[in-house]
Amino acid sequence: MLNPWASEIWRLFLLVILTLLVGIFTGKLLWVALLATMGYLIWHLVNLVRLEKWLRKGGGSTPPIGNGVWGELYYHIYRMRTRNRKSKRRLADVISRFKESTSALPDAAVVLRASGEIEWFNGAAASYLGLNAPEDIGQRVINLLRNPAFADFLTEGDFQHSLEMPSPVDEAMILEINMVPYGGKYQNLMIARDVTRIKNLENMRKDFVANVSHELRTPLTVLTGTLETISDADDNDTLEKWRRSLGHMQQHNLRMLNIVDDLLMISRLESDDNPHEHYPIPLAAMFSTIYDEAMVLSDKRHDIRLNVAPAISSICLKGDEKELHSAFSNLVANAIRYSPAGGLIEIRCDLNDTAFVFCVKDSGIGIAPHHIQRLTERFYRVDTGRSRIVGGTGLGLAIVKHVLDRYGAHLKITSQVGKGSEFCCYFPAMLITTGTQ
Repeated sequence: MLNPWASEIWRLFLLVILTLLVGIFTGKLLWVALLATMGYLIWHLVNLVRLEKWLRKGGGSTPPIGNGVWGELYYHIYRMRTRNRKSKRRLADVISRFKESTSALPDAAVVLRASGEIEWFNGAAASYLGLNAPEDIGQRVINLLRNPAFADFLTEGDFQHSLEMPSPVDEAMILEINMVPYGGKYQNLMIARDVTRIKNLENMRKDFVANVSHELRTPLTVLTGTLETISDADDNDTLEKWRRSLGHMQQHNLRMLNIVDDLLMISRLESDDNPHEHYPIPLAAMFSTIYDEAMVLSDKRHDIRLNVAPAISSICLKGDEKELHSAFSNLVANAIRYSPAGGLIEIRCDLNDTAFVFCVKDSGIGIAPHHIQRLTERFYRVDTGRSRIVGGTGLGLAIVKHVLDRYGAHLKITSQVGKGSEFCCYFPAMLITTGTQ
């Protein structure tokens, strides 16, 4: 196929030559040139009109027949529109399949523009969110789902975490809202899942653990008192036969009491969504107490060092003293339990511009990397056999995690097998105060 522009140039060149010859022959070059130019323009105008009429009809039929550049232009436009129609059909098929598959989902799905207007939703969205088609299409979802937590969720724009909220249709139904940005963050797919059954099961589990722990607390306390009374009896001959058994009973009874106490604390932390009022807690005094308790627990078997930054002595941490003391002392107790005799345990407290840091570093057995992510799970043990020997409830780090979550703090664990571990708590600087009132 010849280059259409070369053909058009030859056409124009021949027209100019012919115009010159006719003009020179007739002696009216200017009029001949004017007529030739008008004819050339009229030819282009006729092709433009034909193109406009074809496009106005949709450009779906066979394109007009043209010569030179116009023929190529008709052909390229026709081919481009044919490709576009095929792409539209494929896209329509994809959208249709997407809507069909999404409509079949048991979860509510809502397609949102970046500005929050609803573009489309499936049938489950009507059941879970109370949306109605077609009147709610184009409406801002924040105006239809009037929940303060949901409004804050959309305003903050942090969609890495889900939101739990009651359904606007039925307050007894708990929905888990997830937002998935797509299309270069120009659109969002909102998924609402009914987690009522899961939440009810979690609440049943929490209530069961709390009730069982509470019920066990009384008989274990009575058993402790009975064992102490028997151990203090004056009948030494009889006691000598049972002294070892009584010692084992007291040891395991104390362990059960510790487990019950820890379960009760975790249950309280989980069920109490509204933390108690925070008061300034002098850090220096708290860490001094924790150090004294660590010395008693270690019984001089370890080298325990307390390293407190000078700035700590004049500041307080806003919070609940019992909760914070439990979290810090659990980390220290773990370091003592899992460090061999003669090992070094360092308790470090520091303050920087962004956080207050509490760290416990030991020279114990260390933890393999694949265990670290699960250490804060309840009853998770790296070495079950060793854990039974050293004692502990398996709930210490779970308590630490729950306490830190209530203060917006986080736990960082670094460890190397055979060389020890370091547990660091990072508290936001906004919890630091210099006052005591």
